[in-house]
Amino acid sequence: MMKTMNDSRSVSEKFVAPHIAGLPKSGIRKFFELVNSMDDCISLGVGEPDFTTPWSIRESGIYSLESGHTGYTSNLGMLKLREEVCRYLQKNYHAAYDPATECLVTVGVSEALDLAFRALISPGDEVIYSSPAYVSYPAGIAMAHGVPVPLPTRMENGFAVAPEDLKKLITPRTKAMLLNFPCNPTGAVMDRSQLRQIADIAIEHDLVVLTDEIYSELCYADEYVSIAAFPDMKERTVFLHGLSKAFAMTGWRIGFACGPEAVIDAMMKIHQYSIMCAPTMAQEAALEALKRGERAMFEMKESYRERRNFFVAGLNDAGLKCLMPQGAFYAFPSVTETGLSSEEFAEKLLKEQHVAVVPGTAFGPGGEGFVRCCYATSAAELREALVRIRRFLGR
Repeated sequence: MMKTMNDSRSVSEKFVAPHIAGLPKSGIRKFFELVNSMDDCISLGVGEPDFTTPWSIRESGIYSLESGHTGYTSNLGMLKLREEVCRYLQKNYHAAYDPATECLVTVGVSEALDLAFRALISPGDEVIYSSPAYVSYPAGIAMAHGVPVPLPTRMENGFAVAPEDLKKLITPRTKAMLLNFPCNPTGAVMDRSQLRQIADIAIEHDLVVLTDEIYSELCYADEYVSIAAFPDMKERTVFLHGLSKAFAMTGWRIGFACGPEAVIDAMMKIHQYSIMCAPTMAQEAALEALKRGERAMFEMKESYRERRNFFVAGLNDAGLKCLMPQGAFYAFPSVTETGLSSEEFAEKLLKEQHVAVVPGTAFGPGGEGFVRCCYATSAAELREALVRIRRFLGR
């Protein structure tokens, strides 16, 4: 294949599908790579618990291997795990699902999202998602040949979805909307009345709702409500969740999706042909986590709550306005008063003080003027990070 005079791409670059070639790389990982190349760096960048997976959960995975449980499971996942997932959701979310037909075990919630996008989106379908948003949302929609439509949320509104803003974005091409509360990166949570308004709009416009609730156990509000719990939403909601964050199981890669039988069956077909099943030993560990891991999970949550209170107060005292996040383990302070853009602030803070935060723009245009700080790190590192941030702001 010969290059044309106006085409500077290599031969191999031309082989890459245009909709993939145009995708940006993760802004989170960009800073993670920089951190790895620096000494004495405090990373508030990557959203990962600093806890090791609790021992009883690790032991279940080890025992699975020692027992020779190394073969395939059902494409849907082990039935006993699906049964436990459905019991867990009924108990904690008041959402009822049939483990035989309405539950699919996946390789992390990331795969669950990808399966949902590919099962539901036809080329040109629009998917509205609240923004700032986790970096994979618009990319995942685009990879499924859909059109990602960001729905801006605002600090003055607690970063919740405003019904009037949602209505303005709905067109005849709108197929679905994606919610993520508690939210990465803002830590926002939506209450029952707010979710009810969103549910009514979804019903009125016949939209399917994807709800990514990976941080739902890490909600610090008095009440946590899932939109999947509303009886009139069951047939149009896909509930996406996993064990990575609340149970400190990021490397185990276990997630799940629950929803209408027809949707789960479509997702399973894609999963069947591309993945086959989630790792058996990880499924055994997940079963232990859901059965007996809640005490350890609550202990970790309380530790995050203490760190949140300390760190957010410190950011505000330093002059970075920051709302108190109601969920997850992220603070999302404003940096506009420094006169720096999000990218400039993050780069200068890393270079001058060796503190890594993620620029808000990594989470979409709505993140400009903010940075994301993960406080799932030690209290000592959070204290030192605040010292360095104050020093940086003083300059």
